[in-house]
Amino acid sequence: MLKKITVAVDAMGGDNSPLKVINGINHHFQTNKNIFYKIFGNNEEIKKILPTTLPETCFEIIHTNEKVKGTDSPLSAARGKDTSMWLAIDSVKKKDADIVISAGNTGALFVIAKLNLKMIENIDKPALAGLWPNQNGTNIVLDLGASIDCSEKNLVDFSIMGSALFKALFPTEDPKVAILNIGSEEIKGHEIIKKAYEVLNSSNNFNFKFNGYIEGNQIMDGLSNVIITDGFTGNVALKTAEGTANFITKELKKTMTGNLFGKISSLINIKNINNFKKRFDPRLYNGAILLGLDSPVVKSHGYTDYIGFSNSLKMCEKIVSGNLIEKIKQSID
Repeated sequence: MLKKITVAVDAMGGDNSPLKVINGINHHFQTNKNIFYKIFGNNEEIKKILPTTLPETCFEIIHTNEKVKGTDSPLSAARGKDTSMWLAIDSVKKKDADIVISAGNTGALFVIAKLNLKMIENIDKPALAGLWPNQNGTNIVLDLGASIDCSEKNLVDFSIMGSALFKALFPTEDPKVAILNIGSEEIKGHEIIKKAYEVLNSSNNFNFKFNGYIEGNQIMDGLSNVIITDGFTGNVALKTAEGTANFITKELKKTMTGNLFGKISSLINIKNINNFKKRFDPRLYNGAILLGLDSPVVKSHGYTDYIGFSNSLKMCEKIVSGNLIEKIKQSID
């Protein structure tokens, strides 16, 4: 029998919480019975909204009146050791849970996690990794904002951690690493990128295939599935992609509903339109992982709904069952 996975859940972080968090837990549990949820938050608020389909044997509520607000600065949030976010992370530190998830304040989550959890030996900086659709499936892209300034060693470490994450989430596929750059030629880019390229290109000891450089317009072509960059570039690329996707979706909706012909056309093509919407549904790619710490930390988007939060819980399950932290340690060694 498989050992139950224990997930520490900050129930009070993000928009429309704890309702979306509890509904997300309920939605996730219906297809994933091997999970135990340690839910940190206001006991009275949570009990009011507990669905009858969620058995009491699958969760525990750890009460606190305190929570990290979206307007709190990371440093002020880190002073409150009775918040639902702090207590959830602390439970992972104490080995009472296998992984922690929060949809709350991103900066606060990172600071509190780094205060409580140790870095993996030989890794200097953490990286925030996220999921990104491509033509063949899904990319892992990192760093998305945790480490703005990076050395060549950091970029190599990101390659190792990103590949281990990809293998944990997609065990039947092989990780193929590329460095995000301003061109695909070896002479392009600044010195740090060039040095990282040399290290990755000259060694056969990595558990992934190295595809060299990749440009921004190639991220979604599917030829590479682990995209490496510094946190500044990665965050700009992510926000640009999100804005572009929202623009295309809104313009498509406007075109399909703006006149009678568009409405008729949308009815005829309803199946294709629904497939398009599903493919780019951000809830499917919800959840970013803070890599480099000796325990896994997952950040769900604050604005997502219960479906998105449920998908982040599915990611938590795969990370733990895929033994991500141990894979990273072995690869770094």
